[in-house]
Amino acid sequence: MNTDIKFMDRALALARRGMGRTSPNPMVGCVIVKNGRVIAEGYHHYHGGDHAEVDALKKAGAKAKGALMYVTLEPCAHWGKTPPCVDALIMARISKVVIAMKDPNPLTNGASIRKLRSKGIKVVVGVGEAEALLMNAPFIKHVKTRMPYVVVKTAQTMDGKAGTRSGRIKWITAEITRRGAALRRDGFDAIVVGVNTVLADDPGLNAPNKRLIKVVVDATLRTPSHARIFEGMDPGQVIMATTRKASPEQMAALLKRGAMIMFFGFKAGGVDLKALFKALAKSGLIRILVEGGPRLGSAVIKAGLADQMQIYIAPWVMGPEIKDAVKGIDVAGLIKKDKLDILSVERMGKDIFIEANYVHRHR
Repeated sequence: MNTDIKFMDRALALARRGMGRTSPNPMVGCVIVKNGRVIAEGYHHYHGGDHAEVDALKKAGAKAKGALMYVTLEPCAHWGKTPPCVDALIMARISKVVIAMKDPNPLTNGASIRKLRSKGIKVVVGVGEAEALLMNAPFIKHVKTRMPYVVVKTAQTMDGKAGTRSGRIKWITAEITRRGAALRRDGFDAIVVGVNTVLADDPGLNAPNKRLIKVVVDATLRTPSHARIFEGMDPGQVIMATTRKASPEQMAALLKRGAMIMFFGFKAGGVDLKALFKALAKSGLIRILVEGGPRLGSAVIKAGLADQMQIYIAPWVMGPEIKDAVKGIDVAGLIKKDKLDILSVERMGKDIFIEANYVHRHR
């Protein structure tokens, strides 16, 4: 294996440790190498904390002089919550920097690369770029569009049915699959469901290792104040996305439970989803999981707001009388304008998990 690829693979693995905790910043990993050996590693642990380069440089200390640095994203050239990382590299007298991808943020975007080279530091760009781009797709989209990266999750039978609320079965997928789906929630900033899901299933919507922001799309405020989504949550961590058609009495009850009420326009028979997602991104929530039923998931897809699909398929055949997992979408039109690029197919017990990106320009 090429040495640069080996060390960059390690940096990418380190970067992924920050998933779900760095938003709206990117996930970044860093490896410092001297005489062919790793002398320090670092990654961006959480938003507001040390960037990956600084994390690694602090561990390397004086040994960083003359060393090589492998970093998954171009070091920042601007002040944010922390000083510019590029200056730290120069002060540490790093001799060469291998970068997976340029920073799309216009405040940096090549500026650090130029500055490093002007100081006589060798720079190589593009090693591991494809994986770095994929890993930080939410950050890239947010920088370019100020919108979040939206993942629509569906659980369905082999014939594309959502039987959860049919009365025939309580769960479509097996327990091992549901545990895996819950673990994947850790990688998101917020989880979005429709009010019908809350009324029908009363889900907790919790992640195993972090406290997600929970968002309920509820145009008239039918969500009961005793719903499980409020259990263990601090004020403001449950957001009710509603309209001016909301019930004043129910609004008072939900505010008493600590809900944050956000008003949006009424569009396509419900809450204006584009305005909602834009508001979430403005709050720093850039990786969004839509886990509602067929109505909400379909509305997000039809509005052109979905970036990725996570599809869980169970070995059931329910028949035409059961509702579709994705409803109200013209299949021919979907194929023509919204092609999917399958990223992975995984066997989970007897179930199948498919992860696929929409192939479109960021809207």
